[in-house]
Amino acid sequence: MSTRSPHAAPAITEAASAEASPVSLCAREPQVPADRLVAEMVPPPRFDSVRFDTYIPDPNQPSQTDAVKVLSSFAEGLGGAHASGSGRRPALGRWFARKPAAPTGPRGVYLDGGYGVGKTHLLASLWHATPAEPALKAFGTFVELTNLVGALGFQQTVKTLGEHRLLCIDEFELDDPGDTVLVSSLLSRLVESGVALAATSNTLPGKLGEGRFAAADFLREIQGLSAHFRPLRIDGEDYRHRGLPEAPAPYSDDQVTKAAYATPGASLDDFPHLLDHLAKVHPSRYGALTDGLSAVCLTDVQPVPDQSTALRLVVLADRLYDREVPVLASGLPFDRLFSEEMLKGGYRKKYFRAISRLTALARDAKGLVEQ
Repeated sequence: MSTRSPHAAPAITEAASAEASPVSLCAREPQVPADRLVAEMVPPPRFDSVRFDTYIPDPNQPSQTDAVKVLSSFAEGLGGAHASGSGRRPALGRWFARKPAAPTGPRGVYLDGGYGVGKTHLLASLWHATPAEPALKAFGTFVELTNLVGALGFQQTVKTLGEHRLLCIDEFELDDPGDTVLVSSLLSRLVESGVALAATSNTLPGKLGEGRFAAADFLREIQGLSAHFRPLRIDGEDYRHRGLPEAPAPYSDDQVTKAAYATPGASLDDFPHLLDHLAKVHPSRYGALTDGLSAVCLTDVQPVPDQSTALRLVVLADRLYDREVPVLASGLPFDRLFSEEMLKGGYRKKYFRAISRLTALARDAKGLVEQ
């Protein structure tokens, strides 16, 4: 029996029906235990093999070369004892140990730059270069970190991450006062435990709250938070647009459907119904939602109807991009997903990131039609 959603129903060509049926994301409702959330806090598959020496700085942007040098030195500096002691001390040693002195100076680096300048590449390279076993290093997006707190609770998250040598946070964005207070408190506790921090964002720490909702609350919280980081500016052009062709125009429903049936491991869904389904799955499970997929095929792409739906789509786009899953679509092009009001609002950076990433995945999917 096909697991294909009954909603994803463009007419199936005779040639397509001869192939194995694609799966449907709308038929998946993964359950992810909390221990998997912790175990999966490593660089995503797209960044498994990246290193500092595989980062290719733009020769016209010296800040990119400087960033590699600074981060390499930062990684080397994490090779000694844990700042609160000598790593995982035995229980008796922890019992009698004195409370560690508060670290002096910034305990982290903050990579600030525009879209596609290689910030995540550099952050993952830092994770790989840090001389500590993987169990003592954590890597996740800002959303994944807040989801971890939701799954484990605040105190257990502090306890779990507090023994780590390094915590890397990708796409650090403070979109509401609740998350601001939560993450500020969490990172402050981790710094007290001797955990080094590294983060990426598109805005300097002291500027994160500008143009957002409760500006006074943001500025008050962010001023304390920004003291934990040494800002490191990375200038440059979005590498996804350097010398690359324009994103392919959307295909027809029949082309997308035929490609889905001809591609082993592909999914096929009607875009509006997929958006409805995302509301039923917690965003912390979107990675599991895409497990095993070789391509995502979507019919009838339309403008996203509201901000809550748009933010869920951003998370899905991030997980697909991390896993290098091509996206083949019919309907509107991806640069028309979000309204002008959304693109001018407080979440605009997330939406522009989603457009950039989905466009890159659309380019990757071009070959599916040409098979």
